[in-house]
Amino acid sequence: MTDRQPRIVFFGTPEFAVASLRALHTSGFVIAAVVTAPDKPAGRGRKISSSPVKEYALKHSLTLLQPERLRDTDFINTLRERQADIFVVVAFRMLPEEVWTIPPLGTFNLHASLLPQYRGAAPINHAIINGETETGVTTFLIDKEIDTGQILLSEATEILPEDNAGSLHDRLMGIGAALVTETAEKLYRGELKPIPQKKKSGETLITAPRLSAPDMIIDWREPAVKVHNRIRGLSPYPGAVATLRREGRVMRLKIFQSRLRNDIIAIPGTIITPDRSTLIISSSAGALEILSVQPEGRRRMTAAEFLRGFVPQGWELA
Repeated sequence: MTDRQPRIVFFGTPEFAVASLRALHTSGFVIAAVVTAPDKPAGRGRKISSSPVKEYALKHSLTLLQPERLRDTDFINTLRERQADIFVVVAFRMLPEEVWTIPPLGTFNLHASLLPQYRGAAPINHAIINGETETGVTTFLIDKEIDTGQILLSEATEILPEDNAGSLHDRLMGIGAALVTETAEKLYRGELKPIPQKKKSGETLITAPRLSAPDMIIDWREPAVKVHNRIRGLSPYPGAVATLRREGRVMRLKIFQSRLRNDIIAIPGTIITPDRSTLIISSSAGALEILSVQPEGRRRMTAAEFLRGFVPQGWELA
């Protein structure tokens, strides 16, 4: 870095963003302000909850801003008064042009994919659901369209067979924090040349929109490996859902962990319990041994625990 410490305004809300804020804060940058979402009710008791980024900012006595409206004149004037060199955005909502054009060196965002692939709100989930074996993180300059700005830096990582959305999230969180710091340092020194996003010849771009209810429903007519990847891609949150029916009763069962069982072939959706601790459900082209579930209204448990109170006879998978 130069003799003067660079000034950063950081925008972020969830735990994924805290790692990047911490990396910047401990690397010599001046955190001129931290912008996060307003406090909101959460949980069954609707208790007012603060974001993880807010908690970090308060713990370290950083200037905190929680605007209701990002186009608010007072908020924009406050941002200008912070005299930041760079704005950094990690897991925050879309910024209006009046905001991202303020800093002289630009505003950059960290995205949890190798852009231009998996633009959207849920790149980690969709990459695993689609059976990808590689992903990564990318920093890019924000422009008028979502996730389309010029790329600054990127770093790839393998998606391991045992990964789920939670483990991959945590790994990308650490890789991304290091990349954010490197990007800010090199951008401040003038060492980066932004590169327009381009797809490779013959490549089809895959998007990663926000997860919706249909994304969570398991279709047992799909190949077992696709069902397995959906379970991985939705674990630990929000969870892949299987719907069971018997004599007018409906049971929704979230499935969090499975194991491929290519040694079993049966009609898709068949429930198989060779003993009182093993739960297998057939799909097309194989079957899945279910390892971890959560019946509706109950806690998460192992399949063995679930089977102690579940008699499979008469139940059918929708």
